[in-house]
Amino acid sequence: MARISPSILSADFANLERDIHDIEKNGADWVHVDVMDGLFVPNISIGIPVVQAIRPVTRLPLDVHLMIDRPIRYVEAFIKAGADWLTIHIEADQPANNLACLEKIRQLGCKAAISLKPGTPAEAAIPYLSLCDMVLVMTVEPGFGGQKFMADMMPKVSALRRMLDAVNPGCLIEVDGGVDAATCALCRESGAEVLVAGSAYFKAADRAAFVKCVQGKTP
Repeated sequence: MARISPSILSADFANLERDIHDIEKNGADWVHVDVMDGLFVPNISIGIPVVQAIRPVTRLPLDVHLMIDRPIRYVEAFIKAGADWLTIHIEADQPANNLACLEKIRQLGCKAAISLKPGTPAEAAIPYLSLCDMVLVMTVEPGFGGQKFMADMMPKVSALRRMLDAVNPGCLIEVDGGVDAATCALCRESGAEVLVAGSAYFKAADRAAFVKCVQGKTP
């Protein structure tokens, strides 16, 4: 069974507490928080104050995805704000800084994760795998919601699962981008254990049923 992490990027920001309670009520596992800085990706979304504000309103883990330049500058602040899982993009800084960033996240008691953009090969993750609690494979270009799922990323998911099984088998694989009722099974079959769904979750006629579908609880 997979975990589902609905992305609040597609929520109603005027009613964010309501929508987060809805995520919890409908049986989801985590809350995905997309942080964009307008530098690493073209758009700007939310930051540290929003993470701090939503932390008290849910018992679910906050799965914070930093789509920001040089994330090492901000990881401590996001962890203090309430992140349970913190994901950095390996493309956002130099390898030495990425390694230091992952070490810092772990030292501060948070789960550490890396993310790979669609154009980044699985092999680029190798130097970081032993320090990761999760690897996030982007199945859309980061920075925008509602994009079409890139099925050609599934071999990357499978390759990373094989790599992790050799060096860090407890590490999870997350998929983010275009996950819906039709694509979730392919993600699970390829080795993904955490699935991010934004617009598909919030547009679902029956959100609780959608959650079960993504988790694999229904045929």
